[in-house]
Amino acid sequence: MSEQGSSKTSPMMFLAAAVGVFAAPVLAIVLIVQLVLSIQAGHVDKDDPRMADAAVQARIKPFGEVKAIDPSAPRVEKTGEAVYTEVCSACHASGALGAPKYGNKADWSKRIAQGYDTLIKHATEGLRSMPPRGGNPDLSDIELARAVAYMADAAGAHFTPKEPPAPATPAPAKPAAAK
Repeated sequence: MSEQGSSKTSPMMFLAAAVGVFAAPVLAIVLIVQLVLSIQAGHVDKDDPRMADAAVQARIKPFGEVKAIDPSAPRVEKTGEAVYTEVCSACHASGALGAPKYGNKADWSKRIAQGYDTLIKHATEGLRSMPPRGGNPDLSDIELARAVAYMADAAGAHFTPKEPPAPATPAPAKPAAAK
């Protein structure tokens, strides 16, 4: 017999073929199982009481909020940082509508050169896209001045915010005349 049509298979070739034949289906099965598990993880049991409670809470959420404020209660003035965080940061943090960015010296340098009183006047009356009082009419003059000083100082100014006048102390009562 001649050896023209036959070739010898070495043990190494047999081992490589066996690994390839078994590894491909195992890899495919692992990937399919991972896909099924990830799909199941995304599904939520709609009959779960926690989900029902959350859905009800979302449906009955109130439209607005009513606040009862005592008009005779003393007003507590906010700090410049608090006013900036609550009101001013909406535009000044990102520079929206051309607002000077908080802490950016280039944006604030020309404004600081105009002076503290001019900055307060612009903040009070509004300027270009900025509404009067930054859009919050409840801000007092003192709070507005503190916020202006806070933002300008972050860009290199050295403004001293105006403080409210001290409450007047009543005059001492005169002693009653002796009879």
